[in-house]
Amino acid sequence: MDRTGIFAGDNPFALARDWLAEAEAAEINDPNAIALATVDEDGLPNARMVLLKEIEDGGFVFYTNYGSAKGQEIAASGKAAFVMHWKSLRRQIRVRGITEREEGPQADEYYASRSLKSRLGAWASDQSRPLSSRSALMAEVAKITATKGPNPPRPAFWGGIRILPLEIEFWADGMFRLHDRFVWRRATIHDAWKIERLNP
Repeated sequence: MDRTGIFAGDNPFALARDWLAEAEAAEINDPNAIALATVDEDGLPNARMVLLKEIEDGGFVFYTNYGSAKGQEIAASGKAAFVMHWKSLRRQIRVRGITEREEGPQADEYYASRSLKSRLGAWASDQSRPLSSRSALMAEVAKITATKGPNPPRPAFWGGIRILPLEIEFWADGMFRLHDRFVWRRATIHDAWKIERLNP
């Protein structure tokens, strides 16, 4: 298999980190943005942009309110998918897999690294629920600011979600729409990867 150049390597997580590092040098805004896909209880798909915060040796981590639509849908299905797309590089990475929560020291550390206003906002927002007005939200932020102080702890309803991939596809634009695509697949997270080149 002619998996050379930008596709070379034996570790898809290392390859994803390399591609993201290149994107960080090329993309103007949010090179770590992902289009996250979930399904609701009726199987109706849902998609939204979130920021990927970590590419670990075994998974991809982002953070959210567990009571949000995405949080509830992931809790119900235990599965998620996403795509990272970089126009400047003409590349994308697609991921499908199973999920688990990250609610320990790693989540605490990331929460503490956020700006104070973002930490207070996490407490104040009843994410994905109806909101009467922006002024009502700002009043809730003011109330939380008064009660939680300058160093609020991470809310129990807010933390990380780790996607443990069963499939990762690396895609690069090719001339005449003859793109290069390599997919890494495994039946379970404990199995070895099998790599195939796909038709564009």
